[in-house]
Amino acid sequence: MGLTRSVAKRFVDYGNPDSLASRFRRRRIGPLLDLVREAHARYGRVRLLDIGGTQVYWTILPANILHDYNVRITLVNSSDGDGPVDNERFSSITADGCDLKEVFPDRAFDVVHSNSVIEHVGNWQRMSAFAAQVRRLAPAYFVQTPNFWFPVEPHFMSPLFHWLPEPVRVALVRRFDLGNRKRQPEVGRAVEEVESVRLLNKHMLTFLFPDGRLIVERVMALPKSLIVVRGFDAA
Repeated sequence: MGLTRSVAKRFVDYGNPDSLASRFRRRRIGPLLDLVREAHARYGRVRLLDIGGTQVYWTILPANILHDYNVRITLVNSSDGDGPVDNERFSSITADGCDLKEVFPDRAFDVVHSNSVIEHVGNWQRMSAFAAQVRRLAPAYFVQTPNFWFPVEPHFMSPLFHWLPEPVRVALVRRFDLGNRKRQPEVGRAVEEVESVRLLNKHMLTFLFPDGRLIVERVMALPKSLIVVRGFDAA
């Protein structure tokens, strides 16, 4: 169990700036920075909605970006457990990212961002609702999610885990700590843990975001994660 946690810290701990996951985050932000620059060029400011994000996440950007491009970020989460935010650049609301019609009007923002969230929102119906909110709330968006066809499941940090039948995954979660996730001996909690993640492939993601440009992020030629980006000209 100690080895598993050590591996998780080395590879998927986003609080560790030297982890592989943190490095990938910094590397993938190029298209997002392009959207920020274009929004600023068009409007003189950037209203950015981050669905499911945290203030800490945005430390991946160079320190001057938020100031230089006059970026204001609204964080939307289903709970307020992430603590207070810096009111100068951030605001935070508690809401369901799949149902924001009563919260924000159409095109309330310039850019919508979501990183590794859509795979956690629930079944296909909720994923479709989530995608619809992303697409209506801004002319541009950047959405990232792990790829089902990458052989290492990034949440449980276990090779081939997500390709196993659900009863087998539940049995493993009941018996072992996997990645940063502690084992859940009670079967109901183990099922909830397994069903809290539903990975997508590129066909599913592009169906949800038909107006987005697909970017495949690779590790040693293997497709690690998927990104869909819609620029201002495509809106």
